[in-house]
Amino acid sequence: MWQQEISVQGPYDFVRVLERMTLDPLVEMDKTALRLSLPFEHECKQAVHITSTGNVQNPSFLIKGKHDQEAAVQFVKRVLQLERGLHDIDQHFKTSTLKAIFEEHAGTPLVLEPSPYSCLVKSVIHQQLNMSFAATLTERFVKTFGEQVDNVWFYPDPETVSNLPVETLRELQFSQRKAEYLIGIGEKIVSGELDLIELSGKDDEEVIKQLVKIRGIGPWTAQSVLLFGFGRMDIFLPADIGIQNALKKHFQLDEKPALDEMEKWQKDWRPYSSYASLYLWRSIETGK
Repeated sequence: MWQQEISVQGPYDFVRVLERMTLDPLVEMDKTALRLSLPFEHECKQAVHITSTGNVQNPSFLIKGKHDQEAAVQFVKRVLQLERGLHDIDQHFKTSTLKAIFEEHAGTPLVLEPSPYSCLVKSVIHQQLNMSFAATLTERFVKTFGEQVDNVWFYPDPETVSNLPVETLRELQFSQRKAEYLIGIGEKIVSGELDLIELSGKDDEEVIKQLVKIRGIGPWTAQSVLLFGFGRMDIFLPADIGIQNALKKHFQLDEKPALDEMEKWQKDWRPYSSYASLYLWRSIETGK
């Protein structure tokens, strides 16, 4: 077992990381010990454990794992946004129209899914479902067809998904169409028609253009992959109902904002629109 301690420039609130990840029943954590375990696959599957050892203004973390120390540490930095920290983002929004929301939720990082693949699968499952049932359905899917290693869960690989009968997914309460979408995505990855590693090197517009060609993937899902799979910093989802409601509340509007209004506001948030999306979601989730 190796271990390594790292630090980043504050603010960074690990308690809020754990609060938001509580929404996902597959995540392994200990809130009291401020410890989080993530599934990491490089040369083998393993759990990587992250424990907060600092505070919001002076954040530091102890990372532990069994294998591939350098790759595992880079993985943790990417997923938890420790490679860049939040200082510049925090400063940017202090003079923006979202100043009050960013002051309320200061230090909340954008946490990525463990891989672009798991992000894509999760996003497809979550389409047009309420958050609670989407989480339940995702949990059933992963625990039925995935693998548990060192107490953390790994999504079933594309080959496994591509070979699933539609009827098997229907038994877990997947719709016929959504079952077909997931199996089709698995087939395209196995065949090489969809290469998420190659796609990660493309610009935002090209990623969306390629993903929406695939049955079951629309603009919202493609943007979710850019945001939570690839960690792109300037992604805003104007069609998302949660974001619309958050903006309505924040700007004290009588109705949900129009698209041209949101596009105008977004100019003030760039190049960190992804954090605007995140903090608006959080303002709805917490009621603050």
